[in-house]
Amino acid sequence: MYLKTLHLRQFRNYQDQKVEFTAAKTILVGNNAQGKSNLLEAVELLATLRSHRMARDRDLVKEGETIAQINAHLERQTGSSDLTLTLRRNGRRSVALNGESVRRQMDFLGVLNAVQFSSLDLELVRGGPEGRRNWLDTLLIQLEPVYAYILQQYNHVLRQRNAFLKNNLETLHTTSLNSELALWDAQLATAGTRVIRRRDRAIQRLAHIATAWHASISGSTEILEIKYAPNIPLEDNQPEQVQQAFLAKIQQRSLAELHQGTTLVGPHRDEVELTINQTPARQYGSQGQQRTLVLALKLAELQLIEEVVKEPPLLLLDDVLAELDLSRQNQLLDAIQDRFQTLITTTHLGSFDSQWLKSSQILFVKAGEIMQH
Repeated sequence: MYLKTLHLRQFRNYQDQKVEFTAAKTILVGNNAQGKSNLLEAVELLATLRSHRMARDRDLVKEGETIAQINAHLERQTGSSDLTLTLRRNGRRSVALNGESVRRQMDFLGVLNAVQFSSLDLELVRGGPEGRRNWLDTLLIQLEPVYAYILQQYNHVLRQRNAFLKNNLETLHTTSLNSELALWDAQLATAGTRVIRRRDRAIQRLAHIATAWHASISGSTEILEIKYAPNIPLEDNQPEQVQQAFLAKIQQRSLAELHQGTTLVGPHRDEVELTINQTPARQYGSQGQQRTLVLALKLAELQLIEEVVKEPPLLLLDDVLAELDLSRQNQLLDAIQDRFQTLITTTHLGSFDSQWLKSSQILFVKAGEIMQH
């Protein structure tokens, strides 16, 4: 797939900027806080409808404006598409495909696929489980867009069940309230089971690809293992079994839930375990080793998305080359070659070899304006 043009209107620090991509690799050069990452974020929003930076829509609209728009023209083997995402400071976002408004967001997802790799991703190893869950969910949305709807349903039930627990802390032992809670339990288990089963399948597919990349980058000196550790015991990935285990665990934790007034069981408490040579990666090794791990994860994402959607996704490298030493940079650049259209942000061109610079489109970004080299 190839992103031909991107047009940003009143998005972040861009007023009205159109970019045409003319090479397999585009390098965006500029000082910090000029808008390089904003451009990558716009592409990521078109791919996943999520922002890496966890930004709210009102933060994406340019200061003083009420509405922002991202347009893109994308070419794929199956034909070309025009994508439009409209963000509102005080209202709901909307999406359109080839000029037609799309009611269900999941019908918009999966048109453009992209893997984002930024310096924030280094937190995947060091940070808490929420970051790893978000990473996995974002990948899943691209592998099967219906997952966006499944996750939304689960979060909706979770919020309502939490509100119910909180509002009825004192009185939940009464029979009528207990039967109402049982209804929420059943809905949570049904929605949660869908999330758990898909996460489990995705990790199983991703794990062996990432392990192979990791062996190749580390020269086979280290063995990476990725395991999905759901909050519900998962003997078997059959819906009935998962659902039963879910309800059994809710029963077990019911007193603690009533005491704390919040839901303690479900995929919102899952973990993805990353271990190197059987030691948790968080405790293991240097920053360099943690970076090798994240690099292996990102290359595995690219490969898995390509296998599933039958086309190479875009790769968005946000200020990440500066974080990698020369040998890891070269492994990344070798793996990409010209197979993946790649957008790269950097503060200086010094970290690229001359071959790369020759074959890349170079754009300069300054205060929300983009100039050709």
